[in-house]
Amino acid sequence: MLDNGKPELLVPASSLEVLKVAVIYGADAVYIGGEMYGLRARAKNFSLEDMKEGIDFAHAHGKRVFVTANITAHNEDLKGVREYFKELKEIKPDALIISDPGVFTIAKEVCPEIEIHISTQSNNVNYATYLFWQKMGAKRVVSARELSIKEIKEIRANIPDDLEIETFVHGAMCISHSGRCLLSNYFTGRDANRGACTHPCRWKYYVMEENRPGEFLPVEENERGTYIFNSKDLCMIEHIPDLIDAGIDSFKIEGRMKTALYVADVARTYRQAIDDYFESPKLYESRKEYYMEEISKCTYRQFTTGFFYGPTTHESQIYDNNTYVKGYTYLGIVQDITEDGYAVLEQKNKFCVGDTIEIMKPSGENVTVTVKDMRNDKKEHVDSCPHPSQIFEVLLSDVPDEMDLLRVRAE
Repeated sequence: MLDNGKPELLVPASSLEVLKVAVIYGADAVYIGGEMYGLRARAKNFSLEDMKEGIDFAHAHGKRVFVTANITAHNEDLKGVREYFKELKEIKPDALIISDPGVFTIAKEVCPEIEIHISTQSNNVNYATYLFWQKMGAKRVVSARELSIKEIKEIRANIPDDLEIETFVHGAMCISHSGRCLLSNYFTGRDANRGACTHPCRWKYYVMEENRPGEFLPVEENERGTYIFNSKDLCMIEHIPDLIDAGIDSFKIEGRMKTALYVADVARTYRQAIDDYFESPKLYESRKEYYMEEISKCTYRQFTTGFFYGPTTHESQIYDNNTYVKGYTYLGIVQDITEDGYAVLEQKNKFCVGDTIEIMKPSGENVTVTVKDMRNDKKEHVDSCPHPSQIFEVLLSDVPDEMDLLRVRAE
């Protein structure tokens, strides 16, 4: 728990820009990956320079940064891990997220002053495991996603108050126990447990009867086949009181490969929900419909409560497709405001003069505006900016603030 008695809101970031968004839009802490030794090696991830700038930015705002180093390490990884931790020691992240006992041992030797948090990849499903890791020197243990509220509450009752429980409360679910999956390695040679998952659980599958080689049958008679491993996304925003009652210290959002729009939307909405609950449980209950409306504006695969209320069923899966529901399209983040009121941003998706779009503010306010004019990087007036990552200026009917996010309802 934080000093104010609230659970920590822990939000992912794929880049320096997204880290700043997470901090501004409500995160208490942000977790990031370097260019090696994390389980999202295929994400953008952080150079050491960006990592240092991100840590400095977060600390300046009173927030913390955790660095993932949660691969299942092989012999050839260990020397590099040691050198990596020597580099991290100099830039002072607040914690390292680790799953491998060998990596844990190296971290204790190289940078004992940095907290160690035990990743969900370690299959942490009972209080004896929590006590083991505390004895080894861990400050926090991330619960396995297969645990129920009841089981987490029992763990809390059997461990010391100063051993923290971190739990995923929102985001994509993995087919495999605690995310320890072999499918990607088997099909593509990319090891999910070393950071290179290709997400084969989202692919379309068929079955073949032994005596009919080459004849592929859908698992369900459906013209599109069936996506038998494709889970809905976890969402516990309507169950904040149960999470708090279970004694969870940190509410963790999944998504280190997500956009700034996703991070801003989820961070802001959970921030509001947590703060509303601590202000008044009645206020929180009265705003549940609003939370769900807001959280549905970013991409998601329908929602489930996962294992929190017992074993999952067929209702937790999506069998007919593997596509996201997309409520809004991300346009860009306001980087600056010119003297004549134009917002400067890097284009993420195309929009045009005359469009009606929305300004998403860290405060929770959404402002509907009209695009009145655009200028490219040569100050030429244009009707649209069709080139991805183009820096341009846009005049809106209401002047936004720096770090406001622009989005438009998806068609």
